[in-house]
Amino acid sequence: MTIRHPELTVRPLRAEEWESWYRTIDVAFGGVEEAPEARALWRELTEVGRSLAVCEGGRTVGGAGAFSFRLAVPGGAVVPAAGVTMVGVLPTHRRRGALTALMRRQLDDVRAAGEPVAVLTASEPVIYGRFGYGPGSRKAVVSVLRGKVRVHTPERRGGLVLRLADPVAELARCEELYDRLAAGRPGTLVRRPGWEKLPVLDPPADRNGYSPLQCVLAEDPDGGELLGYARYAVKPEWNERGAAGVVRVRAVQAEQPWVYARLWEFLLDLDLTERVEAYNLPVDDALLHLVSDVRHLAPRIVDGLFVRLVDLPAALEARGYPVAVDVVLEVTDAFCPWNAGRWRLTAVPGGPVSCVRTGESAELELDVRELGAVYLGGGSLAALAAAGLVRELRPGALEPAAAAFRSGLEPWLPHGF
Repeated sequence: MTIRHPELTVRPLRAEEWESWYRTIDVAFGGVEEAPEARALWRELTEVGRSLAVCEGGRTVGGAGAFSFRLAVPGGAVVPAAGVTMVGVLPTHRRRGALTALMRRQLDDVRAAGEPVAVLTASEPVIYGRFGYGPGSRKAVVSVLRGKVRVHTPERRGGLVLRLADPVAELARCEELYDRLAAGRPGTLVRRPGWEKLPVLDPPADRNGYSPLQCVLAEDPDGGELLGYARYAVKPEWNERGAAGVVRVRAVQAEQPWVYARLWEFLLDLDLTERVEAYNLPVDDALLHLVSDVRHLAPRIVDGLFVRLVDLPAALEARGYPVAVDVVLEVTDAFCPWNAGRWRLTAVPGGPVSCVRTGESAELELDVRELGAVYLGGGSLAALAAAGLVRELRPGALEPAAAAFRSGLEPWLPHGF
């Protein structure tokens, strides 16, 4: 693909170019090289056939990649999704149309691959709105001083043993538990082989004073069945009052509420620590309801996954709807015009879903960004309407449509990519 500056071209990456291509992306993101362990994992996970290079002559000056993901959506289905990643252009080659050309080629490729959705985490969210990506999930960041809250433990359903273990040695068991839970929350990635290594990636050079990654298992005392786990690291610190260590929580997973609560009790009461921090929890995480005083968590909400509908009817038909809906949407999509126009969406809970072009009068008007923002069941069409981003063309159409797009659980992305 030729960019408006003819000396720049976009083409598929060749396998032997990966090192120089990845170094270009490093420079585009500030020039700090990753630890060798992290670099090796990203090399292993990179899908060269889905990666693009911006070239000036024989030199790589930018690029973008995509991962073949499976994404949980409302209703319990899992849909193919392109995980857009490693997007960058050298600072000397900005403002020449390279990024637009990358996005154009990439979304055309995603459509040709039959993936109805593309997703990304945004280093600068303002960039991707113009390419049709909407903020589809959020995450909560919490920080709590030890001893400031108590954890309510729901009724126990059996015994429980907590055991410290090597996070890598126990990876397969933990991944089985993750897989059982993944499809139950929209926005979660149902991980393909190899991706289970990312949550336990722990290069010594990246620890910044924290301990090696720790893992505590919650097991059935009789059969040893894994009921839950938590991964964390501890940074020993001291001040004039004594021990002031920091616990950084990476993940807490459990199928039963009482097991989940017990794991948090453990994390919030580690010796020689003063503060517990978690940087990625669902915004409706059970912890917010289990603690005695949520104010002491100081929750802060930030953006998570950005969603782009590439094949609008296929995407809307792939997810479920908790209430019946029959609405005609007038959709604008400047970057993927095949999505633009009027679509009639009809669905019943647990039944068939249909999204087809129609000549009927539109009832709601919105851009594809706003559909991306509510696609995973978070956000609200009504709130977007209050912001002037959705227009109700037929009185009474907004409320039932907003209810139909909601999900019982808030969408959440467990880790970046």
